Amino acid sequence: MSVRTFAEDLYVHRLVRQLTRIPTHVAIIQDGNRRYAKAHGKDTAFGHRAGAETTFKVLEWMEGLGISHVTFYAFSTENFKRPKEEVQELLELFLEKFTEMLADKRLFEGEVNVTIIGDRSLINKQLLEKIEAVEEATKNHKKYFLHLALAYGGRNEIVETTKCIVSKVRAGEISPDSITPDFVTKRMYPTVDMPPVDLIIRTANDKRTSNFLPWLANGNEAAVCFCAPPWPEFRYVDLVRALRTYDERMKAESASSTSASFF
Repeated sequence: MSVRTFAEDLYVHRLVRQLTRIPTHVAIIQDGNRRYAKAHGKDTAFGHRAGAETTFKVLEWMEGLGISHVTFYAFSTENFKRPKEEVQELLELFLEKFTEMLADKRLFEGEVNVTIIGDRSLINKQLLEKIEAVEEATKNHKKYFLHLALAYGGRNEIVETTKCIVSKVRAGEISPDSITPDFVTKRMYPTVDMPPVDLIIRTANDKRTSNFLPWLANGNEAAVCFCAPPWPEFRYVDLVRALRTYDERMKAESASSTSASFF
């Protein structure tokens, strides 16, 4: 172990010990795979594969820190506009990874529940069948929850949920008075346990949230952390620093509430 690595380990250990609050639900925008590939003189497939490996490492880190829900922004509806060759490479990579999940002992020993959110009508039959097989195999796991946003768009999610609710109101199946934020959330995710987002992390230093989980994140005033490394280079220390951002925000909010109570 190098001196630098040893010093970083001590630093991270100290940061973890200083955390007073751990978020329940962390959502991650995995940006920078293509830039990572270009920087290494490789094609985009190289970057996406490196990013996929990082995803599984981060999932293990989350489990170790006691974070029960994590949502990864794997593929947006806008990503379908990318070059056909790149889209096909990504879909083939997803098929490969979901196939591996069925035999991945980590998911079963760790009791990880895997679910997909997004527009399933946009996912090809072969991939969708594999996704549903993974969901079925892990549906009884209740310790950790891995949500993958695939063919996902936040505004589209809200619009489609609204259409569904309006049609049921018109049919007399739902009373307008029964429509509450919790009711909308359950309609939006009828088969998935999706608590509000506490923290959004975006890699590759791009400072935007890209239509990601607006209902669960914006409504909960989630903390946001933008970090510099592209997704394949995301490290444990980057995750802990992001958790510190959440912790500091919660401390400030608590202090503000305490001060307000005196007036």
